[in-house]
Amino acid sequence: MKKISLLLAILLTLSMLMVACSPAGEDKNTGEPTELVLSTWGFNEDLLRKNIFEPFEKAHNVKIILEVGNNADRLNKLRLGSSTIDIVQIAEGFAIQAIEEGLFDKIDRSKIPNIENLYDVAKAPFGEDFGPAYTVGRYGIMYDEAKVNKPVDSWADLWDESLTKLVTIPDITTTAGPFMPFIVADIEGLNVKSDIDAIFGKIKAIDNNLVKIYSKSSEVVNMFSQGEVAVVAGQDFSFGQVKEAVPTAKWVDPKEGAYAVVNTINIVKGTKNKELAEKFIDWILSEEVQKANAIDKVDSPANKNVVLTAEEAEGLTYGADVINKLIMADWEHINSVNKEWVDRWNKEITSGN
Repeated sequence: MKKISLLLAILLTLSMLMVACSPAGEDKNTGEPTELVLSTWGFNEDLLRKNIFEPFEKAHNVKIILEVGNNADRLNKLRLGSSTIDIVQIAEGFAIQAIEEGLFDKIDRSKIPNIENLYDVAKAPFGEDFGPAYTVGRYGIMYDEAKVNKPVDSWADLWDESLTKLVTIPDITTTAGPFMPFIVADIEGLNVKSDIDAIFGKIKAIDNNLVKIYSKSSEVVNMFSQGEVAVVAGQDFSFGQVKEAVPTAKWVDPKEGAYAVVNTINIVKGTKNKELAEKFIDWILSEEVQKANAIDKVDSPANKNVVLTAEEAEGLTYGADVINKLIMADWEHINSVNKEWVDRWNKEITSGN
């Protein structure tokens, strides 16, 4: 009996040591998986599942549930409080609104160590209480060299008469839509605050060149693939799919400058899965995930430790030299005039499209 008791004691001690020595970041894969609800755009879902969701689910016994849609619709869902969303990926302008309305929880940066590996612009776009940018992209121009008579290198080229019915631009309610008044102000030497009538008049003048005003980035890929458009004012994260469909497509940073598109990740106030949400944020910021997404042309890397070849970096916002040249939008002003601009846009710009 003494030998049996001694053996049991040894086994118990060994099992306690094994638990104590298990990796701190590794969860037990026992029982039903925890559901983690992520609000996102739904673009490149297959690649995101391969690079981000499935490895995280396996490591932490999690089932990631997606709620997809555009920025405005998903922000409204948070406002209504009718969802079980834990984490939200959303563009900078919409994130600012959510923070002002108290919809995001504060994060514990000590639990998200990969934040320190980000470019400075991505670390704390809204202060250290809230989530980082997981990617910093560009808003510029892509065009099909085979269908355009001359090189496109300026925002002003969107109005060129040689591009009649070849152009598409984003709706004012999209991530990059509010950049258009600033672009016009720049190329026309106008003031975006005092010359708004002249600015909207110039935007209206692009109508002859427009095929369509798009509201989703997936529309850009479809229109390019089907030959409906040859010139797009758009975000670089969709360029990989455009280039794959149309090999003669080219990305351009206009000579006046490309605009920064800062996509953020935040934790929704009231979530019951805050600790797990912080682990997910740290995972999406990791060098491994950031590089995989970059190579697959899903997102440009915000992690400065990611190293890419020239071929891998094509079409991406990659490296400090590129990021430091981007124009940062005045979101404080945009949000202050948002309703006015949207109303004018609907009446004066989209009414004929």
